[in-house]
Amino acid sequence: MGAGPLHLLNSGLAGRLEEEGHQVTVRSIDLPPDFRATEIASAFELSAALAGGVAEAAKIGSFPLVLSGNCGPAALGCVGGLRSRIKIFWFDAHGDFNTPETTRSGFLDGMALAAVTGRCWSGLARAIPGFKSVAEGHVTAIGVRDLDEEEAASFQRSDVKCVDHHSLRTDFSKTLANQGGIADVPAYVHVDLDVLDPVEGRMNGFAVPDGLSLDDLKWCFAQIASRQAIRAASVTAFDPASDVTGRAATAAVGAILALVATSAASARSQT
Repeated sequence: MGAGPLHLLNSGLAGRLEEEGHQVTVRSIDLPPDFRATEIASAFELSAALAGGVAEAAKIGSFPLVLSGNCGPAALGCVGGLRSRIKIFWFDAHGDFNTPETTRSGFLDGMALAAVTGRCWSGLARAIPGFKSVAEGHVTAIGVRDLDEEEAASFQRSDVKCVDHHSLRTDFSKTLANQGGIADVPAYVHVDLDVLDPVEGRMNGFAVPDGLSLDDLKWCFAQIASRQAIRAASVTAFDPASDVTGRAATAAVGAILALVATSAASARSQT
């Protein structure tokens, strides 16, 4: 999945965005050459560097769009970089709500949303510039369907709002309409591309059936943008090796174009 961002750029993503009227600057966030790369340390070092890049973009009024192989650094970096009270719309086939105590795989990225909401890795997260954990009641998870047993129980005990893909068009609209005191809080949109059903193209080796259609995903973006500003977004987990037909890359680019277009329209309506 680490090859995904460059593959999407080489597929002409920046040019397509420019054709839509957007000014695009591409910046790569990399580990320092002398960094001692271990999985956990690398993830949080990248998160910290990304937070700085997101903050710089937001300061000059640009829209930070993060392409990342993994969910954790993208989400932690965006939350830190925005440096404000936000809500999160988390599109993913997986909950990423495990902690070191509940995980069965030990996969760090399976703890991304738990880290963002302060359930784990809080010490390392505090070192990310600007990072403050996001209240669970400010998080909506959409399309999650592949959960560990303990992870599912954690969701049930949490304040995270979960929207099932089967009743998406009804339940998501209700969730947005019932936001209460956070209706005007700006949004960060996180898209793990395996939220899409594999019929749209196989995004990675973790993809599972019964996901959102591309039209569903675009509809959700429009619904969010019609109600509040989207301040940043991340698109993660595209693995070119899983995309033997090229359909997944086409769907990923289509999703990104729709996300940026709706975010830009939302920004214009706020000014």
